[in-house]
Amino acid sequence: MNPIDYLRISVIDRCNFRCQYCMPEGADLAYVLRQNWLTRQELNRLLREVFVPVGFTRFRLTGGEPLLRADLVDIVADIVALPETEDISLTSNGFLLAKLAQPLWEAGLRRLNISLDSLDADTFATIIGRPGATRWNQVWAGIQAAHRVGFDPLKLNVVVIPGVNDHEVLDLAALTLDRQWHVRFIEFMPIGNGDLFAATGWVPSEVLRSQIRDRWGLVSGNVLGNGPADIFQIPGAQGTLGFISQMSECFCDRCNRMRLSADGWLRPCLLNETGQINLRELLRGGMPLAEIRDRVAALVWAKPEINFKMRDSGTTGTYRRTMSQIGG
Repeated sequence: MNPIDYLRISVIDRCNFRCQYCMPEGADLAYVLRQNWLTRQELNRLLREVFVPVGFTRFRLTGGEPLLRADLVDIVADIVALPETEDISLTSNGFLLAKLAQPLWEAGLRRLNISLDSLDADTFATIIGRPGATRWNQVWAGIQAAHRVGFDPLKLNVVVIPGVNDHEVLDLAALTLDRQWHVRFIEFMPIGNGDLFAATGWVPSEVLRSQIRDRWGLVSGNVLGNGPADIFQIPGAQGTLGFISQMSECFCDRCNRMRLSADGWLRPCLLNETGQINLRELLRGGMPLAEIRDRVAALVWAKPEINFKMRDSGTTGTYRRTMSQIGG
């Protein structure tokens, strides 16, 4: 079992896209009130006094869309300033990145994951639930800006949806040939849009690997990261290909992460809310930080058992929120 030292922090549950795999079309989502978000100061206290002492040294900022949070750059700087921080990264849809890539770099961020589910503007618009080519162009501009600033590794996340964008796998993989970019193919999960999942299912990673292997060949690769991706590389390519196979190839026994939602819920598992703790309520209710730390430590201790129960049951767990609300 890997040490549990990686915290994914959702800084906001709102998003400026409505991606098919994250939100059902037409769904009316109940967003968290702004006053119930963890403030920058509360998050900093929890990191310094609770998470770092328990052993967390790697952090990823997520959403919703984290670039929508006005004090995001300051939050990045706070985490970078922690002496114990070994790694900090951020996941974004890239829409606002063209203007923020430089400030984020100057704050100390060095690693980015950007969602790019299609190279076709019309398909992209269908996936994100926003019509027109403008948003694809703006996301692409954000990717180019991050590349110019120097983010490395620069990772592009692709959720593969059967019948929607699975025909683009080779085109997306080709982005790694002449660039030091790292394309990661993610199996569609039944979180956020269960109806679409039931109708389409998912494409197993091995099917995608076979397509790429038949076209170019495929060898084991290596790139810095803290997640569960299996890394490969097209021979001679500058970048790599990652495959996150949570549906077809369970990696519960390798999971080293926990998740903190924008409103302070600490969860041991993306697919299971067993044992979750509302740290915001405890903090604002005046519970001593030492006692909060003990509760978090107990949940960290229990996580391997939760992981193995998920693996052995063969189920997808229980959850009440969409992916955007969890901060997957």
